[in-house]
Amino acid sequence: MTSFAAVFVSPLVDDTIEVQVNQAAITWDLFRSGGAGGQNVNKVETGVRLRYKYKDPDTGEEKEILIENTETRSQLDNRENAMRLLRSQLYDMELQKRLAEQRKIEAGKKKIEWGSQIRSYVFDDRRVKDHRTNYQTSDVNGVMDGKIDNFIKAHLMEFSSSGEEN
Repeated sequence: MTSFAAVFVSPLVDDTIEVQVNQAAITWDLFRSGGAGGQNVNKVETGVRLRYKYKDPDTGEEKEILIENTETRSQLDNRENAMRLLRSQLYDMELQKRLAEQRKIEAGKKKIEWGSQIRSYVFDDRRVKDHRTNYQTSDVNGVMDGKIDNFIKAHLMEFSSSGEEN
């Protein structure tokens, strides 16, 4: 009987994303909001435009997030809404960055099928073979009990000398 199993070890991920807003990188523009609204329209500057400049950590280039808010007739409320929207965008950027890192890690996973196995355990012949390094042993019970140091050593020696990793 032939069976396949996959084991993938991944680190515990810190799920907390704390958004840090650099107040010095924010500039505010005020403008008069238009539309129906009574006495304040075109007289009081209740609309706010928030510009947030930051450096992209991947490319190093300067970028800007621009948020305009005219939801309410209160400049203070519109400022608070703009800050909330900025924090939401920064949160989403950090979340996308973490998801991209996770996809990069998971790209190395192999399919569970013939030809993609890294190790064979043949109990009848008393043989365990690592297909990446061609290291094999006849101590099947020892390997099943966790004695895999020789496999780890063979893997490290194989891939540290060639400069690539599998």
